[in-house]
Amino acid sequence: MLNVTVNNSASIKTNLQVANNLFEGLINDSQVNGSFIKLNNYQYHLLHNNTSYNIDVVKINSEEKTMTLKINGEKHDVVIKDKYDELLKNLGLDSLVTKKVANIKAPMPGMVLKIMVNENDSVKKGDTLVILEAMKMENSLKAPADGVVKKIAVNQGAAVEKNQLLIQF
Repeated sequence: MLNVTVNNSASIKTNLQVANNLFEGLINDSQVNGSFIKLNNYQYHLLHNNTSYNIDVVKINSEEKTMTLKINGEKHDVVIKDKYDELLKNLGLDSLVTKKVANIKAPMPGMVLKIMVNENDSVKKGDTLVILEAMKMENSLKAPADGVVKKIAVNQGAAVEKNQLLIQF
């Protein structure tokens, strides 16, 4: 059984099974079935109770078990948790699963245009840390998890090589 949360509010329990472009199972104790066609890796056409749905997969984060779907043009943020995720949460161990970050390294050679944080700053996941120019393009390097900046290992305007340490947590 999966617990699906939609747009941080609606909670749905489901055990849908999928086979040969057909789906069936329970959604909140109600039996459902229907069919779908996979148009490409990110687009589906679904038919349920004589109603047609166009589904675009906008974003998937398999590590956090989240996705953003566009269903008939309307955006929905979805979180999927299984029984093991629920067990970890009930035991208070769900915070241990979060990714711990030790270093931010340059993903490619380039020049540090701007450093957006200072040492001892607290950062949240997704905060921009450094803007790196590479191949005449500006690349924002973002924090992959919450943390505190321990050390900034480069200066603004410095040329960096691939995998060179930029920020240490």
